[in-house]
Amino acid sequence: MAMVILLLLLVLPFALAGPPWQVCSNGSKYAPNSAYLENLTLLSSTLPKKAASNATLFATDAVGVAPDTVFAVTLCRGDINASACEGCVSSAFQEGQQLCPYSKDATIYYDTCMLTFSNKNFVDTNVGGPNWNIQRSVLKFTASANSTRQMVSTLINSTAQSAANSSRRFWTSRLDDSSFPTMYCLTQCRPNLTAGDCASCFRSASQMMLQDLDRRVGCRVQGTWCSMRYEANKFFQGDPMLLIAASAAPPEVEKNVQQHRQKRVLLIIAVAVPLASILLCIICSVVWMKRRRKGIIIITSQATTNRPEEDELVWRLEENSSEFTFFGFTEILHATCNFSIKNQLGRGGFGPVYKGLLPDGTEIAVKRLASHSGQGFTEFKNEVQLIAKLQHNNLVKLMGCCIQSDEKLLVYEYLPNKSLDFFIFDGNRTTLVDWNKRRAIIEGIAQGLLYLHKHSRLRIIHRDLKASNILLDQDMNPKIADFGLAKICSSNETQGSTNRIVGTHGYMSPEYASEGIYSIKSDVFSFGVLLLEILSGKMNSRHHEYGDFLNLLGYTWNLWEGGIWIDLLEVSIANEIDKTEAKRYINVALMCVQESADDRPTMSDVVAMLDNESVVLPEPNHPAYFNQRVIHESASLVVSCSTNDVTITAEPHGR
Repeated sequence: MAMVILLLLLVLPFALAGPPWQVCSNGSKYAPNSAYLENLTLLSSTLPKKAASNATLFATDAVGVAPDTVFAVTLCRGDINASACEGCVSSAFQEGQQLCPYSKDATIYYDTCMLTFSNKNFVDTNVGGPNWNIQRSVLKFTASANSTRQMVSTLINSTAQSAANSSRRFWTSRLDDSSFPTMYCLTQCRPNLTAGDCASCFRSASQMMLQDLDRRVGCRVQGTWCSMRYEANKFFQGDPMLLIAASAAPPEVEKNVQQHRQKRVLLIIAVAVPLASILLCIICSVVWMKRRRKGIIIITSQATTNRPEEDELVWRLEENSSEFTFFGFTEILHATCNFSIKNQLGRGGFGPVYKGLLPDGTEIAVKRLASHSGQGFTEFKNEVQLIAKLQHNNLVKLMGCCIQSDEKLLVYEYLPNKSLDFFIFDGNRTTLVDWNKRRAIIEGIAQGLLYLHKHSRLRIIHRDLKASNILLDQDMNPKIADFGLAKICSSNETQGSTNRIVGTHGYMSPEYASEGIYSIKSDVFSFGVLLLEILSGKMNSRHHEYGDFLNLLGYTWNLWEGGIWIDLLEVSIANEIDKTEAKRYINVALMCVQESADDRPTMSDVVAMLDNESVVLPEPNHPAYFNQRVIHESASLVVSCSTNDVTITAEPHGR
């Protein structure tokens, strides 16, 4: 039957009234040779080019002064090119003046564009209503009304949701089902609408589309805010952006046919079910044994467990964030040139990070979760839920995410100057960051941490503050990134504990590294290490740079006690920084890396001590890990640890 329908569609014309379609106002008119007509003519020469030059093929404008001001909005279909868009909008201006003669308020619809103009300012306020145009096919499916309604509803709602959550507010789709002919759909909103307003417009359009559906093989609903169209033949350019495999109810048949089939079905079930059960058990046993040998059965179970969490995450973000964007996977593929190696910016424990370019010219950074990583999804969920709610100049901006099957993607603002470690640990680049820039970076990181600990709606402990997680924008302003390991605490909580100790060696506080106890003072410790690294240009973990000391903390403490703390400073800034200021910064850093969390300041204290020269700083005690020393012996390298008296023995030469 599906083949018969498709043949009919090829033979019969698609019976819709031909474009253009107009909605003319019965309100005020303009006179021939009037100022309003002059302004409208001027607008008709500029707006088509403006729309064609926009990546979203959308434009608004206003010409003239009241009461002869002409306001206009135009939007071309997202699958056509700039030249076709310009031609369509130009035709709409000409047809509008002919179809709605001397009307100051008119809307013109074509297949590929929409134009509306008025003497009232509806551009920014959305005043005036959508001015719907509805066209329905006279051809009908042979399937039941219920089946048709179910299929069409699945198609338009899935496509509308994808469009509302995309940056261009545009999406196409195809629905395939064995019991129903293939259908195609296109949905689009004005890109200046929020995701919520776009979704609301789509709901109104879908209600009108389904109101008089009556098994029709095609329908279009066009408005000045959004449009929606489905047909049984492909009417848009390019491949569908979304493929939908629906599970529709079978078409209704006559009772006598159903009764005849029921007996056959029961017989088939009686024979097939036992055989299928036996076969399924055999297949499951074989698959289980193979996966057990390969050691991936745990990962599979984690991925299965994550799926309901993924759905919950999507709905929670859709409800709470109007600025957060759900990108389509195809959209991200195009932006990153199919995750080209040339676009790769780096790689971390979460997965690789790629540079991308959206159609509107916006540069993005895309963090791609390594496939089948149960641990990675936990970090992914953490980062999305946390950063989507945080707004601060010194925190990296999360623009949106993409969740499709095994693909989990985070989309950030692109920061061209990479991360802090790229500059301070590289001898060729360290001179690019003078003391004034380093001081601004230190203060920015401190302000970002203070926001997380005190001023955000949630008290957040980052747990992985380090140089590579401080990104720099075009003006070298710091932004704290990578919240995959972060923890949320209530305002009454001062600390928490975990059996899963994660973080970066060299930045972890002693109580967290040895006992799993974390608090805001854990971040303060990491900040202290980072502050010493910025001042010295040395990594905390490079023990070969510190003589007998295993880390930067012990080396700094030795210089402090000897009164030669000035030797800590990186050569390129040693002559730029005032000695009193240098001593204050080193003093603050040593206070932050005290062995006991109670002896460390809060970030509020740190900001006050860095900003106010009149604050009298207490003398610091020795830092954590300060007496980890390298003892040179003939056969081994012995390290004595201060926190738990563990002795680590390693071979003097690497293998």
